[in-house]
Amino acid sequence: MTRHTPWFDTAVTRLADPQNQRVWSIIVSLLGDLARRKGDRISGSALTRITQPMGIKPEAMRVALHRLRKDGWIESSREGRSSVHYLSEYGRTQSDRVTPRIYTRTPELPEAWHILIAEDGSSLNTLNDLLLTDTYIGIGRTVALGSGPVPGDCDDLAGFEVSARAIPGWLQTRLFPEDLGTACQSLHQDCAELRAAGVPGLLTPFQVATLRTLLVHRWRRVALRHPDLPAAFQPRGWMGPACREQVFALLDALPLPPLPALNEAE
Repeated sequence: MTRHTPWFDTAVTRLADPQNQRVWSIIVSLLGDLARRKGDRISGSALTRITQPMGIKPEAMRVALHRLRKDGWIESSREGRSSVHYLSEYGRTQSDRVTPRIYTRTPELPEAWHILIAEDGSSLNTLNDLLLTDTYIGIGRTVALGSGPVPGDCDDLAGFEVSARAIPGWLQTRLFPEDLGTACQSLHQDCAELRAAGVPGLLTPFQVATLRTLLVHRWRRVALRHPDLPAAFQPRGWMGPACREQVFALLDALPLPPLPALNEAE
């Protein structure tokens, strides 16, 4: 049974990501939070009930599920009269790759650093491949910053172990652009105000799932865009740590609902 509360309606509005409401991306966030483990399944009816308060229509859901199946992110099957959906092996691998960035409460910040420099040609391709991972940060077209010692498998790149003695403003801005700072500050404010208003204790499992999906989806858009770097790299006024604290405090107030409660509910 749905319990309509003003707080829930307000929270749905406040937590909706103003920049990215693509349905397929929301489903990825949903599955990555509610059904990330191997063997986890979520029914089509549960997906509908979780996403309806977000304004997602059934036809948009069908199109998004079709796209995710086509791209190899999810698989679907029939269980009795119902459809169930779950992350594929590829989808779980991709989800597991970013899970630490999303769910780590206190990131461990590296102390050792190195830079890699490429020239135009094949070595630039090597550098670009490294930048596709979460390990490296692009500083310029041919320069990347990485943590730890210089790797031993990049012979076509120039590698130098470095210390962060001076971080100019232009580099801080490149690492933490203004729009990211605005998104981080906005999410911090929304979480803080929702918590201050008091999270109701009688939310249904579906309402909790809706809010967790919106919150994780929006936080994911912040956490995966900014690297975990020491304070010296951060521009003045950066609210990343404070935002992370507010996000996890709200997640703690919305504990993960068990899948059976979502799949078996009428």
